[in-house]
Amino acid sequence: MAEVLVLVDHVDGAVRKPTLELLTLARRIGDPVAVALGAGAGATAPVLGEHGAVRVLTSDAPEFAEYLVVPKVDALQAAFGAVSPVAVLVVSSAEGKEIAARLALRVGSGIITDATDLEAGEQGVVATQAAFAASYTTRSRVSRGVPVITVKPNSAPVEAAPAAGAVEALAVSFGEAATGTKVTSRTPRESTGRPELTEAAIVVSGGRGVNGAENFPLIEALADSLGAAVGASRAAVDAGWYPHTSQVGQTGKSVSPQLYIASGISGAIQHRAGMQTSKTIVAINKDAEAPIFELVDYGVVGDLFAVVPQLTEEINTRKG
Repeated sequence: MAEVLVLVDHVDGAVRKPTLELLTLARRIGDPVAVALGAGAGATAPVLGEHGAVRVLTSDAPEFAEYLVVPKVDALQAAFGAVSPVAVLVVSSAEGKEIAARLALRVGSGIITDATDLEAGEQGVVATQAAFAASYTTRSRVSRGVPVITVKPNSAPVEAAPAAGAVEALAVSFGEAATGTKVTSRTPRESTGRPELTEAAIVVSGGRGVNGAENFPLIEALADSLGAAVGASRAAVDAGWYPHTSQVGQTGKSVSPQLYIASGISGAIQHRAGMQTSKTIVAINKDAEAPIFELVDYGVVGDLFAVVPQLTEEINTRKG
């Protein structure tokens, strides 16, 4: 069967959920061959094999930690030459998109970014995407070369499918550009104890209607009751009410959770572009004419300061 390269997103051997989703999609079009790079790469094999990887190509060269992006492109290009895949799948993060773009340029292939679904077609792999701020859904395939595709988190279920997961060392030759940008220091990100925003199955966001940083604990309490991540609209971020790293929208992060709850968010096109592919959308807003209600599955017209605490209390009661 044809093989599909999957670039593994992991932290010291702990495989992140979006990679397991990629393996689910990869199995639809071929046999997944995972490429794990950096410290702990070998430790990823058991989990990857459990989720369908027939082989795991690994390299733990120090260049992956010491320099930015290009060493991973060099490694993925080496894997591309060794495997001759029918497709290359990468998680659709900022780094993932850059790696994918550089690889596509090097191997003379087309690239598709932010795919939400994949299927095997008669003329090659077909990807589903949301276009024009998610106003349209498109189905596309590349017209030249092997498709390099980045896939948004939460686009597919994580499914166990035990495979060999045989570990093989990947020989990588680093080019001159690989050492062009050196990492001089790292600062660990403070953990909130909540899921990563772009990977979370549930996201609760607050907007201008929250009316101040002092009121965001209402949004956080609802999120914590659901085990969700916390997001914010651009208006809330620009006002300094919540960190920029939590901004959802065209100039922030793009999310596609199973459930998205928008509280006090009007639904401007900038915000909709970052969350419109969510599977189920709930909005809480006192303005019945707010644009957000045009795309929701469930809408609550009411004051969030009354609705959100009651919702949080009801969820906690049912959990208890």
